[in-house]
Amino acid sequence: MIDRLEMFLALAKARHFGRAAEAMGVTQPTLSAAIRQLEDQLGVMLVRRGSRFQGLTPEGERVLDWARRISGDVRGMKEELRAAREGLTGVLRLAVIPTALGAVAQLTGRFAAAHPALRFSVRSATTTQLLAAIEDHEADAGIGYLDNEPLGRVVTVPLYTERYVAVMRRDASLAERSRLRWADLAGADLCLLTPDMQNRRIIAGHLAAAGVAAEPRIETNSTIVLISHVLNSGWITILPERAAAIFLQGQPLVARPLGAPDAAHEIGLIAPWREPHTPLLSALLAEAKRFDRD
Repeated sequence: MIDRLEMFLALAKARHFGRAAEAMGVTQPTLSAAIRQLEDQLGVMLVRRGSRFQGLTPEGERVLDWARRISGDVRGMKEELRAAREGLTGVLRLAVIPTALGAVAQLTGRFAAAHPALRFSVRSATTTQLLAAIEDHEADAGIGYLDNEPLGRVVTVPLYTERYVAVMRRDASLAERSRLRWADLAGADLCLLTPDMQNRRIIAGHLAAAGVAAEPRIETNSTIVLISHVLNSGWITILPERAAAIFLQGQPLVARPLGAPDAAHEIGLIAPWREPHTPLLSALLAEAKRFDRD
């Protein structure tokens, strides 16, 4: 039954029989047969079918929740048994919001030193993608905002508080000031992250409260692209202080704190809600609680 549930999970994610079969490494007829066998076993129809996949039935949505839990428990059991034999091994998969990518090494560095056989996979993701990756077992945990938008049923550990700075070239007129108000950015050529990023929604909210329209000259999902345009076009970007610090070294750039209001948001580790936690996740949560917040 576990194999059939895994195929059902793959279909619910891909929403296409062919792509789900490819993801599972089986033929489409094999996957279709497994779904029908699961329906027969449970006594309900799970999938709306026509000439193509048309979605899950209400019963299918309920089974999807159970399938995610059962799949997670099975993986957790296997990981716990492996950890008992070999210690923490394998790959820790983290989904991280772009503005926190510079801080992730502080967490993974100490964790890697404590567990030499462990490897890491870090990918950039929006908050929505991060939560979906955790739910779909594509990420073991994530790093993102804790206090701005609902997260659902997860476990969180605060890591640090995000505060914002305006990043510009040293020769910019606003660079003469040691501190800026959000309202001072009115009329400035801004480059910002895309609206699907929670950071952009936060910044747009603070700008709007100061009477400034968030109408950037360029939008991107890459902080590197933002900094490139600051350097080459003389525009201004707004980044968390920690994220900006990486780009200031050796560059003709300055970062000016933004106030009025003084905005701050909590960044932390986000992990799936499950008891008991796997040995890997338990160790990661413990390491997160030792994170240097300064």
